[in-house]
Parts: sequence; structure tokens; C-alpha cells
Amino acid sequence: MMSSGRPVCNFGLALNRSYKDSEGNKKEEVTFVDVECFGPRAEAVGRFFSKGRPIFVEGRLKLDQWESKDGEKRSAIRVVLDNFEFVDAGKSESPSPTDQTTGTTSNSLEKTKPQEQPSPNDSGFDEDVPF
Repeated sequence: MMSSGRPVCNFGLALNRSYKDSEGNKKEEVTFVDVECFGPRAEAVGRFFSKGRPIFVEGRLKLDQWESKDGEKRSAIRVVLDNFEFVDAGKSESPSPTDQTTGTTSNSLEKTKPQEQPSPNDSGFDEDVPF
């Protein structure tokens, strides 16, 4: 919880990628991403999220900058969660995260699965976007 009493949850995601290199050898790549969320979403994630459970997250990127004890400038990019969905279909043990109003915070390392995103035309974007 923050000093204001607002729930906060910080956790890490492990994004796994398998591919073949130019010589046909199978390669594995893992990227780690820090995620933070607040309010009812933080409560739901803290209550129902556990290590190894797949999750799909949507959010914005946030650049954190600070100075180390040695005086070096440091920075890290994290995702500030706007929305999420557990993607382990077939498990109906947990209620929907939007139905939850209480819970605890969690620090865990998770894997994600990609989900299809709607095309820009399906989500109401104007076709005359200049970029």
C-alpha cells in the first residue's frame, strides 16, 4: 500500500521467445519487464496472480531515472498497467479480476502469452492519422 492507502502491486514478467537463427538452430530468448499497477487492479493481481501463471498486460511505458549512491545516472523502463487478463483458459478456480475489491500485493516472476490485438480500424481510430 502507498502512504495514501492506495493499493500498489509491483511484479516482473518474463517474456519468452523461441526462434530459429539464420543457420536453422533453435534459439531461446528471455526478456524481463517490470510492471506496476494501482487500485483495484493491484488488489486483483495480488490476490490471483502467482509465479508461472500466464497474464496479458496492457499499459503505458514509464521511464524511471535516478542517481546511484556512486553518483551514476541510472534509468529503467517499466510498464504501468492499465488493463490485464489472465490467459490460462481452462482454469475456472478464480473469479474474474474485475469482481474483486480486496487482496494483497505480490512480487513474482511471470510468463506471458501473446494475444491478438484488434486492427486500428476495429478500435475506432481515425483512418486519417498522419503517422
